[in-house]
Amino acid sequence: MSKGAGKQSEFDFDDRCTPLISRSPAQIALCGSAFTADPSGALYWRGQDTLIVADLHLEKGSAAAARGSLLPPYDTRATLERLEMVIERLNPARVIALGDSFHDEEGAARLTEADAQTLRSMQEGREWYWITGNHDPEIPECAGGRVCPSVTLGRIRFRHEPTAGPASHEIAGHLHPAARLTRRGTSVRRKCFISNGDRLVLPAFGAYAGGLNVLSEVYAPLFGRSDFLVWMLGQDGVFPVSRKQLLGD
Repeated sequence: MSKGAGKQSEFDFDDRCTPLISRSPAQIALCGSAFTADPSGALYWRGQDTLIVADLHLEKGSAAAARGSLLPPYDTRATLERLEMVIERLNPARVIALGDSFHDEEGAARLTEADAQTLRSMQEGREWYWITGNHDPEIPECAGGRVCPSVTLGRIRFRHEPTAGPASHEIAGHLHPAARLTRRGTSVRRKCFISNGDRLVLPAFGAYAGGLNVLSEVYAPLFGRSDFLVWMLGQDGVFPVSRKQLLGD
């Protein structure tokens, strides 16, 4: 925690602390197209009726258990239930998962029958694309959907890891962006979307997926040091925050 920061909290944004009040999904403009940043961490492109999610990391809990870590094995169920709620609400014609959907190459095979059925039900009647990631370079047929290294839709390219250096017309995952700010003595750290209007990186959707502060040096080659905005996830909304209001960890 930086000097002078208040205590950390799972504090929800309200009129006392948020710099810009929004109790609803937020709109993000990218290369002339409008996207909706959902409080769940998913992104919806109404113009293409497409839902985009990043870094589900399904079966991370079971992978940790195999290594002797005692994590509750409920991450897959929690992640799928949240995704199912978003799909039921928006009913998209297409879903694109931006890689690291499974925590490892055997993750799909470790799904319980109930979780596998939930996944099949969500895929029914819509296009479903699994973009391969560094955790899941191979995705078996039992996962359903189509497996590919990237997807181009309209003028936008969807991929797992952002292209190195400046890029345009790109939506990616991989980095698990998170942001921190302090308001009235309370430190708030949340997953977030980050964009400079040319490229957009989504927060990790998985229940056990963490976050990397957007002020980390990792982001500098992609967005520069000042020319970007973030949209922080709150319990009831998505909240746009300027770069100058953010703090490092």
